[in-house]
Amino acid sequence: MTLQGKTALVTGASRGIGRAIALALADAGAKVAFCHPGDTQADQTFAELSERTYARAILADVSDEAQVIAMFDTISADLGTPDILINNAGILRETPLAETDATDFDRVIAVNLRGGFLCSREFVRRTDTGRIINIASDLGLLGRENLVAYSASKGGVIAMTRSLARELAPNILVNAIAPGSIETDMTSPASMTPEQLAKDMDTPLARFGQPEDIAAMAVFLCGSGGNFITGQCLGVNGGSVMT
Repeated sequence: MTLQGKTALVTGASRGIGRAIALALADAGAKVAFCHPGDTQADQTFAELSERTYARAILADVSDEAQVIAMFDTISADLGTPDILINNAGILRETPLAETDATDFDRVIAVNLRGGFLCSREFVRRTDTGRIINIASDLGLLGRENLVAYSASKGGVIAMTRSLARELAPNILVNAIAPGSIETDMTSPASMTPEQLAKDMDTPLARFGQPEDIAAMAVFLCGSGGNFITGQCLGVNGGSVMT
């Protein structure tokens, strides 16, 4: 699978799933820009990307319209018009409904859903071909207690994916990847209670996935293997959701 000559933007890619996707796209030959909100791991990720390809790290909040527009202007001038957009940036707040602050709810929706909307809009304003991949979650399909904002935001991501796929066909293909329990610093088994761990391990494969599992699916969708796939929410979840 080769992505030679392609330019990709991966949001929220200084660590975790986004970092793995950015590195995999670089290994496939793409030039890669990534944004981050000031993460201390960004420099290390940029260094690793630069060993593989032409890379650019940009400080940006994807929920801020002006910052998103400026980010796309920078990428277009430096790396060329993006061919691939990976809407990965996301945050999680875990609280019971009665204790959920409206400001926290709004912030999760702003980053996880509004951010994907803003980046997708700026992408299509600059090109009429390419691929958009939105990182959703199995919780966008299943929901979970104490995660109302996160689950709602990822459900919105899935619905947005289907709407964009219909609107932007046939030249821009839009899909979502819905990870299950993936081992990152945001969802580390070591930080979970026994009850949480048992719930996340209760799948047919009975283990956590790795960020590279999501990255492999992203590269597939961006390449020739994804030429006849659009409007899909592809579960990489160890069987937690079967469709």
